[in-house]
This record gives sequence, C-alpha cells and structure tokens, in this order.
Amino acid sequence: MAAVAEVLEAPFAGSVGRFEGLVSYLQAEEAMRMRHSDLEREIFERGRELLRQLLQDHLNLRGPGQARGPVRDADGSARTRKRMQERDLETVLGVVQVERVGYGAKGEESVHPLDAELNLPEQRYSHELERRVAEEAARGSFEEAAEAVKKQTGQELPKRQAEEIARRAAQDFDAFYAQRQGQATAAESSQLLVITTDAKGVVVRREDLREQTRKAAKQRAHKLSKRLSKGEKRNAKRMAQVASVYTVAPVMRTAEDVVRGLTGVGPVPEPERAKPPRARPEHKRVWASVEKSPEEVIEQAFEEGRHRDPGSEKKWVALVDGNETQFRILHEVSTRLGIALTIVLDIVHVAQYLWAAGLAFFVEGSRERELWVAEQLAEILRGRVSVVVGAMRRRATRRGLTAKQREPVEKCATYLLGHAQYMRYHEYLAGGFPVATGVIEGACRYLVKDRMEITGARWSLTGAEAVLRLRALRASGDFDEYWRFHEDQEYTRNHVARYADGKVPVVDTTVPTPKGRQIHRRHHLRVVK
Repeated sequence: MAAVAEVLEAPFAGSVGRFEGLVSYLQAEEAMRMRHSDLEREIFERGRELLRQLLQDHLNLRGPGQARGPVRDADGSARTRKRMQERDLETVLGVVQVERVGYGAKGEESVHPLDAELNLPEQRYSHELERRVAEEAARGSFEEAAEAVKKQTGQELPKRQAEEIARRAAQDFDAFYAQRQGQATAAESSQLLVITTDAKGVVVRREDLREQTRKAAKQRAHKLSKRLSKGEKRNAKRMAQVASVYTVAPVMRTAEDVVRGLTGVGPVPEPERAKPPRARPEHKRVWASVEKSPEEVIEQAFEEGRHRDPGSEKKWVALVDGNETQFRILHEVSTRLGIALTIVLDIVHVAQYLWAAGLAFFVEGSRERELWVAEQLAEILRGRVSVVVGAMRRRATRRGLTAKQREPVEKCATYLLGHAQYMRYHEYLAGGFPVATGVIEGACRYLVKDRMEITGARWSLTGAEAVLRLRALRASGDFDEYWRFHEDQEYTRNHVARYADGKVPVVDTTVPTPKGRQIHRRHHLRVVK
C-alpha cells in the first residue's frame, strides 16, 4: 500500500524528473556545442523515453483495477481469489509494466478487469505498435516492416513476429466490410455500378497450392538440376482473385475518342471538344484473395454492389478481360440474384489480339500496322465485329499466307467471334459505359504484383492472404476506419467473452485532483456494434 500511496501523492514524479533532466541536458555545455542534427536525434531519443515514462506513470495511477462488484467468468463461476500480477506491454514508446489485480479460481487462469478497462491485447505488443507493423507490412517485406518500426519506435521484433502480427491484424477484414455494407447508398453515387475482376498468380509453398496445381507441380520434372530450360518454371502459383466495385457517372464517347486514347491515331478533335471528360470512380473498393475461390470473391462483389444499390436503380456493368471462368460466374450469380448485368469485354484486351494479328500483314513497329489496328478498332467499336473478321481473313487469303503465317489472324478472328456478345461497344459508348479495365489492372499491379512478387518470395497461404487484405484496406482508403473496428473486435474477443453475460466488471480508478483530494471514477469500454 505504501507504493500506492506514493503514486497518489506524486503520480507523475518520474515523468517530471525526466523532463527536468532533459531541460538540464539542453542547458549544459555539451548540448551547446552540438550540431542541430545530433541535437535533434538526442532530443528525439530522450523525448521518447519521457513519453514512455508518462505512459508508465499513468498506468501506475490507473491500477490496480479493483472490481467494484463480484467477478464471474464466462461460465458464471465466481472468481474470488485475488492477487497482484504484472505484465509487460511493448508500445511505440517503449516497454511499460502494467500491475493489476487478477481474479482467479483453482485450476483456472486469472481474469483482469483492468486489462479490459485498457483494452490490452493478449500478446506482448500494443495495438498501436501492431497497427504500425501492419501498415509497414502492407508496404514492403516483413523484414523491411520490422526495420521501419524499429526506426520509428526503437522497438525490435523478429520477422516471424511481424508476419504473425500481420495475420492477426487482418483477421477482421470480412467482418468489417460485412457490417459496413450499405453506407454508400444510391443517393450518394452515380448511375453506373461497375464490377470488375481478374486473377493474378502468387508463388506459394507447395503445400498451399490448390490440389490440382499441387499434383501438376509434383509431376513436373526439370531437365537440368541447376537451371531452368526454355518454358520451365521454378515455382507453381496459386491464383489470387482480384475484384473491384465502384460507381461512376456515364460519359458519352465516340469510337474515334476511344481509338485516339488507345493508339494516338485518329482525326484531330475539334477545339471545343478536345477531350471527352474523364469519369472518376466513386466509393471504389478493391480487394483480392488467394484463399477464397473465384466464385466466392465474385459473389462478394455482387453483395457489395447489392448493398450499394438495394433497389436495383442503377445500371450494373461488369468489366472483364475474356477469362471464360469469370464469364460463367458472372452469368450464374447475376441470374440467381435477378440482376440485369451488362458484361463488357475489355477493349484493351481486344486491341492486343489485333496488334498480334497485324504482324501477319505488316512489319513490327511500322506506321502501317498502327493505322491498320486503329481502323479495325474503330470498326469494332462501331459494332461491326463480323465485318472486321471477314476482312481480316480475306486479306490473309489474298496475301497467300501459309497456315503458320495465318495463325495470329485466325486466333484473333476466333477470339472476336467467340466473344461478340460482350463486344456491343456501340451500345456501351452510347450509354456512357466504361469499356476498359484500367481499375482492375491497377488493382492487380498494386495488390499482387508490387508486393507479392518480391524476388525469391514463396508465400504461406495465411501470410499472403493477410498482406493482400492489408494492402486492400490501404488501396480502398479504409485502413484507419478498419483499425478502429479491429480494436473493438479485439475488446470483444479478449475481454467481453471472458465474463458472465458479456458484462465486464467496472473497476475503481482513484484520481488525485489538483488540490490533492481523491475522487473515484467508473470507467469501462463500451462495445460498439
């Protein structure tokens, strides 16, 4: 009790002493001769220790967390054995100790009402320290994340701990978006609701490959022991399905506008209509999953869209690049949900086939090839797919091309005819629909390629999923809101779930007033649903 009395008498004596020590140091001769950069670093380090002492003094003042009434665990059993217990907490300011009353019973782990009051994590690292690790892990490798946090806070943690923190940090991703759905209502956004999706490979450990891929990887043998032969791959990949949902205002364009934007070829626009306005995506959300199936991810995209447009008042558009699986899933889900969905084939993907076909007629890099591609694109955008295919094949015949030389032409023609139902571009442009998948291409690059394809990386399934989620939160601008939700979920998991009826005991907190008197306050965290 003597220690408690000492704290109440001068609760921040340690902090005051450190502050006075810092002031004395800055007035000393040594500091007077220092360069400003050395002085900055010294003040930063000493200042951080001062802040750590402030936190420690405050925690000492908050303790020991004596419950105002009886303490009962989740099974309803009374916890009557009381003893003081201490734990370390590693924070962004340094390591502090939390001394509090533990309520136990024979053969049972103690519960600590003050831990709930403070919403302390079960692990050693504070929520704020974990937030910084999670943000850095979303940017770069786990080693780089640990190093960046060390520079920010002075706290060292191994790569394995950084990865484990990232997993814990991302665990409430699905629950966060499930509870938030419906906030972007039809009244707050434009008329077009766009779903776009694609897939990107991630190198994972063999045991985390999907079954079919794992069997194929096991059967595949390399010809040489130390290097790869032509066409061989060192690692097998598991596909991450990437999705995005956003709303956008319709923008009317002509075929010439689109061709000029893609190739730079076309008539000079009139001064008064130099460029069509560019539509900006609204309420854009992007995400990816290497763990979920394509069906599950695309289903989530429809759920997100349904909550944004519960009354089906918007025009729904799906933008894809020609993957047959994606076409099938989009048809199945939209039919089941009764959604009138317009599926648009990415015009950039179409242009790639035309560029390849052009090599059958023109030299690589020639102006003639560029003009030919622009002409075919313009015709396709006017709704004349069959005309383009017929003209292309006749040109190949007139040139007397061999079967080998005709291959890119036939490949392009087959692709165009096979996807003609998704290429009604004259209708799409008239309706102001987007016709290119720039949003999902950017999402694939940022979410997957830029982070998951670090040289030599081979991911565990859970580690890859966690990083994809954290990067998605950053890309969607939701990280801060998510973290508040995550901390609330941690409170429920770590504290509310430990007590009878989910009621956390109220603790006594004794706080000195400026005049030296003591008052009692009742504090407890509230569950935010």
